[in-house]
Amino acid sequence: MTRRMKYSDLEKLFSILQSEGKADSVCFSDLSGAKEDEKELLARISQVSAFLGCQTDGELEALLSNAYPVSDTLAAAKFNISNFNQFKQPIQEVVLGAGKSEGGSRKKTLTLGGEKTMPYFFDAPMPNINRVTMDVFDMPVGLAKSVRSNYEDVIDDPAAWAKKAVNEFGADMITIHLVSTDPAIKDTPAKEAAKTVEEVLQAVDVPIVIGGSGNPQKDPEVLEKAAEAAEGERALIASANLNMDYKRIGDAAKKYGHVILSWTQMDINAQKELNRKLFRQCGIESDGLIMDPTTAALGYGLDYAYSNMERIRMSGLSGDSELAYPLSSGTTNAWGAREAWMIASPQGQDSDWGDREYRGPIWEIITGMTLALAGNDLFMMMHPKAVQFLKEFTNILGNSAALATTDSETNYDDWLTEVY
Repeated sequence: MTRRMKYSDLEKLFSILQSEGKADSVCFSDLSGAKEDEKELLARISQVSAFLGCQTDGELEALLSNAYPVSDTLAAAKFNISNFNQFKQPIQEVVLGAGKSEGGSRKKTLTLGGEKTMPYFFDAPMPNINRVTMDVFDMPVGLAKSVRSNYEDVIDDPAAWAKKAVNEFGADMITIHLVSTDPAIKDTPAKEAAKTVEEVLQAVDVPIVIGGSGNPQKDPEVLEKAAEAAEGERALIASANLNMDYKRIGDAAKKYGHVILSWTQMDINAQKELNRKLFRQCGIESDGLIMDPTTAALGYGLDYAYSNMERIRMSGLSGDSELAYPLSSGTTNAWGAREAWMIASPQGQDSDWGDREYRGPIWEIITGMTLALAGNDLFMMMHPKAVQFLKEFTNILGNSAALATTDSETNYDDWLTEVY
């Protein structure tokens, strides 16, 4: 069946083309009065007709050969990846550390955040690479053998410990955990803990993270005194959460020029609530907050931590202004899993777990790598080789190979023997 139509009746033509099985050819009449641009349009439509399997009449064939020749090559076009606009807003950039011109004494500062899409995608390179802060404690603590062996000579001296982590192991930052302040451990006074913070600041020139003991009654006082001791250094105060006096901690961070770590327990709604309270009640600026949604490092816990962190990051990029902030991971929590440090499984029917000297660092590496893909910016870690591997991994993915932690290239096909 053939249906004849005038060139001006385009809507009916498209209706015919879209009606399956109702026409197997298309013809036009009265082409003599058609303008050149109309003929060109008809030629295009004729091509579509032919593509759909419809026959065309002689007049349209003439248009195809004369008025609208078909090129043998594709039109030149340039693909511009900078036009990627899936997400609505970038992640807020947050600077840690302050130099002399900003009122501090750090020779090195670093910036987190600024991403415009999920990590390591070609369409929007990461403006700021991932960073690692290494853990230091204000007293000797129980550590896995493979970790402790790296710090035996400094484990009684937090300042020396911090210096070794920076100079020998390439730490971007130092986290000083004031665990001795816990009333159930030593109940070290807040003023004495503040002196430890001062000693660490004098020992290293990188930004620091100041952590308490986790005691909800003692930490607000301890972190307030520590923030005062580090005034102007733009440290990361870790942390404020909904189960303690977050306002006192947030107020101290604001008063003494620091960044606050907003810590929640794998609950995106709680994260939004705490962030909102820190902004509204404490006056925290948008460039003064980093989020820690909790890192669980075993089984479904790691899956849940990944899903929660990924959801937070994607929500922030998609326009949720309460979640568009850098992310921090307590990657050290990997060592809390018995599989990371026990010699063998207590279950006789289990398969061999392998050498724990390798297994522990691998556990920490896998935890960090997993959360890096979810959008994490800052990793709190312990094992030097895990730190080295994770930094090289994220630097390569982030196209920052020049910032790799070693001068020589690591052979990842045989990395166990190369790194150890």
